[in-house]
Amino acid sequence: ARAMVDEGEIKFSAEHNNQRLRISEVGDRFPILCAWRELLRKTEMVGRCNDRYGGAGFGNLSMRLNPPASGMGRRRFLITGTQTGGVEKLGLEHFCVVTQYDLANNRVHSLGQSLPSSESLTHGAIYDLTPQIRFVFHGHSPLIWNAARKLRLPTTDAKVAYGTQEMAWEVQRLYRNGHLPERRVLAMAGHEDGIVAFGHTAEETGSALLAEWTRAYSL
Repeated sequence: ARAMVDEGEIKFSAEHNNQRLRISEVGDRFPILCAWRELLRKTEMVGRCNDRYGGAGFGNLSMRLNPPASGMGRRRFLITGTQTGGVEKLGLEHFCVVTQYDLANNRVHSLGQSLPSSESLTHGAIYDLTPQIRFVFHGHSPLIWNAARKLRLPTTDAKVAYGTQEMAWEVQRLYRNGHLPERRVLAMAGHEDGIVAFGHTAEETGSALLAEWTRAYSL
């Protein structure tokens, strides 16, 4: 099936195969991903509120699936489906597997019962940085976002919209300029309240995000 993912300013071409995912295809780390998603919901970094972002769901999590040696643009990952932020408890039907992504041509190939998150290109761009990155968490935190300068967080260009090719390239630019390997967290200046964390494990990724939340709270 061909679909156009369109949430606000986000548009990418999706080649999506609607099929049921199996636990055997996503591995034993799937419950860990769901556990971190629940924790981020409790801190309101993932969710859906009528008085935030026009009532749209927000926040998404992903994890790499295939071996580290996989080539760029083909580093398969499991990601929460588009507009699942408001779902209280996710099952595999709320996820999809991104099998390929092409930043230059603004295209994503995926399979599952849900369409890919509108941030899939950005997740793919982060996985292309290094095979050591195995998890990416994107949350919405007014607390962190508004304190990004005081926290000295690496920040994307405010003119760059979320979910776009330009945002994917911006994240790669920050990494290649040496800002991200140490912090593992960045703020998206052009995406209201948008924060991204990445790491080798779910614990490393989630802990980095919560550490910045704690630091922002204590300011």
